[in-house]
Amino acid sequence: QVQLVESGGGSVQAGGSLRLSCAYSGYTYSYYCLGWFRQAPGKEREGVAAIATGGGITYYTDPVKGRFTISHDGAKNTLYLQMNSLKPEDTAIYYCAAAILGSCGSWLRPSYFPYWGQGTQVTVSS
Repeated sequence: QVQLVESGGGSVQAGGSLRLSCAYSGYTYSYYCLGWFRQAPGKEREGVAAIATGGGITYYTDPVKGRFTISHDGAKNTLYLQMNSLKPEDTAIYYCAAAILGSCGSWLRPSYFPYWGQGTQVTVSS
């Protein structure tokens, strides 16, 4: 049984930083795509970043490029999202997700990921 558990959310002021973690278990695939999504109140879930664990290639959406960094520790089965220079518009529930394919070619589609964590709240105040 695959399980993903996020942690590290919280409340910060604009310009601050947070580091999200996603510990996963029960995964039997060798290489796969892992992603971070977020959902703000009244908005659709949107992709933030993804990483292909096989080659370490990373992907980001324009709003977070240069501010967020996704990384993966295979020995610990943990996915990270370092978020710097946070803005009020980054406020959302953040979810980690795991795909069963090694490519992240379709990572912007939530349906690409069959496994999801429960989410962690990030609130950025101005």
